[in-house]
Amino acid sequence: MQAIVMTGIGGPEVLVPREVPAPRPGAGEVLIRVEAIPVLYPETQLRSGAFPMASPPPVVFGFQAAGEVIAVGEGVGAEYLGRRVVADTAGVGAYAESVCVRAESTTPIPADVSAADAAAVAMSGSVALALLEAAALTGTETVLIEAGATGVGSYLVQLAREFGAARVIATTGGPDKARHAMELGADEVVDHRPEHWSGELKTGPDGAVDIVFDSLGGASAYALLDVMTPGSGRMLSYGWLSGEPARVSAADLIPRGLTLTGCAGPAFHARVGRARDAILDRIPTLAPPVEAILPLARAAEAHERVESRVPLGKIILRPDHTQQ
Repeated sequence: MQAIVMTGIGGPEVLVPREVPAPRPGAGEVLIRVEAIPVLYPETQLRSGAFPMASPPPVVFGFQAAGEVIAVGEGVGAEYLGRRVVADTAGVGAYAESVCVRAESTTPIPADVSAADAAAVAMSGSVALALLEAAALTGTETVLIEAGATGVGSYLVQLAREFGAARVIATTGGPDKARHAMELGADEVVDHRPEHWSGELKTGPDGAVDIVFDSLGGASAYALLDVMTPGSGRMLSYGWLSGEPARVSAADLIPRGLTLTGCAGPAFHARVGRARDAILDRIPTLAPPVEAILPLARAAEAHERVESRVPLGKIILRPDHTQQ
């Protein structure tokens, strides 16, 4: 079968199309005939060596895929056969015409949702739902959503009011993304490219922001503390787009009466998994999630596009067999 092999740590060029043996499902596994593969920003970080891979290269790359279950392993019920699913791998194997995954890592795709849309929304949308549940909004808060035009941030902007946000402020990088964030439902947009962008937020004597969804990390997280509501403001930190985690300590938070919740680790990831069904059901009500669909063999180009941070939607890879 055709697959994309990560031949080493490095740039997009290490993702090479190759013929590899087709997988067979083991005990507790299902075999998926892949129709759509989302290119995830964290995958670019793993490929480049910013974070360690679970399995060293050379290895078939990829963390998520959508398609049809065509075989099951020992201990898996026949009801899985023919089911359209989106699935997480154990860290490798998704960039291929077929992939084996644990049966419990699959989520059924609703009948009115395409495989491409399910693949595009599943990861980022599930994280957004988990963050909104953790935020416990009450209906009165102003929320600040960093990187609100793309990825997790775009779903936070679309869903925040459903979960109780009274006012939504988004940050973006550039006019195209600013327009997109407004189209998704933001009340106000701030460009987060200048070094001191937090100074552009409209604040009063008691601050302006009740909840921050922090995907940037770094020094900007500390700068936001002074525009958060004293005594009740809370920051949910879930990303490091700046290249480092939020530079915030207990000594920074306690005098202001603020809290920071780290949204990571097994407990949070379990919450993300539980949100998968709910986000797939919402897809027909969300903005179109797919930016472009490329042949699987163009995986390196897809990574280049994602790393440019230009796309507003998800880049999807499609194996050649889906066109036959």
